[in-house]
Amino acid sequence: MPEYPFWLGGVAASMAASCTHPLDVTKVRMQTLADSGGSKRPSTLTVIRTSIQRSGAQSLYAGLTAALMRQMSYSLVRLGSYERLKEYISKGKKATTPQSLLAASLAGGLGGIAGNPADVLLVRMTSDSIRPPEKRYNYPNAVAGLVSLVKEEGVKGLTRGVGTNTFRAILMNASQVGSYDYFKTKLLLHPIPVLDVQLKDNLLLHVVASTLAGTFATTVCSPADVLRSRVMASTEGTTFTHILAKSFREEGVSFLFKGWTPAFVRLAPNTILLFVFYEQLKSGWKKIAQ
Repeated sequence: MPEYPFWLGGVAASMAASCTHPLDVTKVRMQTLADSGGSKRPSTLTVIRTSIQRSGAQSLYAGLTAALMRQMSYSLVRLGSYERLKEYISKGKKATTPQSLLAASLAGGLGGIAGNPADVLLVRMTSDSIRPPEKRYNYPNAVAGLVSLVKEEGVKGLTRGVGTNTFRAILMNASQVGSYDYFKTKLLLHPIPVLDVQLKDNLLLHVVASTLAGTFATTVCSPADVLRSRVMASTEGTTFTHILAKSFREEGVSFLFKGWTPAFVRLAPNTILLFVFYEQLKSGWKKIAQ
């Protein structure tokens, strides 16, 4: 079993999210802007500039409480259960790449289900400022938003978009955590071809492996991420199939990669910070436990 507590991944993810939250806000606003009557192809800088002009720089931190709630549910479960599932699937032996990907996919699915309520709140709070005033949710914080969500939509409101979200979480964990594990292992075994440098298990290795994992994860997860944001930001009664058909009809297949740039700009540093924090926390915990 891992030599560190289950919840350590949630702490590392919360630390990373606190640093990259403005980029996450920008990504969600780009993905949902077409449904709110705005430009269909806004640039990253346009969304940031418009957000600051309309609501001030603090608007880029909208939904931070929901982001932290999400990390302490979604990321805590997906990171905490990954090593345990990998050990169980491999029967205590060194896991193969398929076994690691299976463990990461299962852990991601569990995390997606656990973090769905916080995800609904996060999408709504980060996209609120670009919605018409009469359609805004106006949640002051995540706890108040959770109470309001249950009161107005019932327990069913907590599961809005859970299918899309869980699918996206499976893709994310497999492509981010699974690929990080893969890149880290390969880089430890083989030198970097261009530089002919053999990396050791240190900060440089963690940065290189997490950068590669962040790029891979952004591309794989973009379609599910866009659909998840639109489903969760939509009003009650708007179905997944309606949103999918409407988006394809009005924007074409390219809408599936809408917000890729801010998603990468956000996910790359987030992935780097996540795994650097996680590796340091695990190393520190092991030293304290000895």
